[in-house]
Amino acid sequence: MGGVTSSIAAKFAFFPPNPPSYTVIAEDSAGDKLYIPEVARRDDVDVLKLKTRRGNEIVAVHVKHPRASSTLLYSHGNAADLGQMFELFVELSARLRVNLMVFAGMTTLAMDNQLESQRNITPMQTLMQLINASRKSMELKMNN
Repeated sequence: MGGVTSSIAAKFAFFPPNPPSYTVIAEDSAGDKLYIPEVARRDDVDVLKLKTRRGNEIVAVHVKHPRASSTLLYSHGNAADLGQMFELFVELSARLRVNLMVFAGMTTLAMDNQLESQRNITPMQTLMQLINASRKSMELKMNN
């Protein structure tokens, strides 16, 4: 009976919006500046595509706080996406007075929409995505 229960729980735990609540658009032909048209554009927010070693792309949002002395890395859960949680991230950065680097804990739904491959992401792959996001966050801090 426990196997059936955990199987049902897993199906409810992984219930991201389909289709995703957001898209990522390049502002110019060079693709240097990205934005999410479904949410208000902000000068203190960068939308990024991070490449993994396996060649996948992860969408990340970097929320900058003018008085931040640290950066919080945030990997959001399976049952939501960046578009749904965007305003929460902006508010979290403001309340905690930190920069916030947010990324999908799984290879991004919005980029390839391959749900089956995302269900099989291992904790190690998520950790590697976290490391990748951390490196990008450090690069951004050094360039500012």
